[in-house]
Amino acid sequence: MVKHIVLFKLKEDAPAEKKLEAMRSFKAAIEALPQRIPVIRKVEVGLNINPSETWNIALYSEFDTLDDVKFYATHPDHVAAGKLLAEVKESRACVDYEE
Repeated sequence: MVKHIVLFKLKEDAPAEKKLEAMRSFKAAIEALPQRIPVIRKVEVGLNINPSETWNIALYSEFDTLDDVKFYATHPDHVAAGKLLAEVKESRACVDYEE
C-alpha cells in the first residue's frame, strides 16, 4: 500500500474569504474523486484550524501502487480539483511511502 500525503500552503496576502472558499471547494472536489477514480482506496482532506501553523491543507490518500498514484495525479478530475487552489496556493509538499 502506498500512502500519499500532500500539504498545501496558501498565500498569506490572499483575501481570507477567497482562501476559505478555495479550501472548501478543493476539499469537496478531492473527497468526491473515489467515485470517479477507482484506484483511490482512501482519501481525506483536512483544513487546518490552527492559525499558528504554516500549512493550510493536508491531503491523505491511499493507493495499492505508486503507478496508481501516478494515474490519480494525471486524471482530469484530479487536475481540475487542483486548479481550484491555483490562485491562492503558495507552495506544496508531498511524500509518498509504502507501508
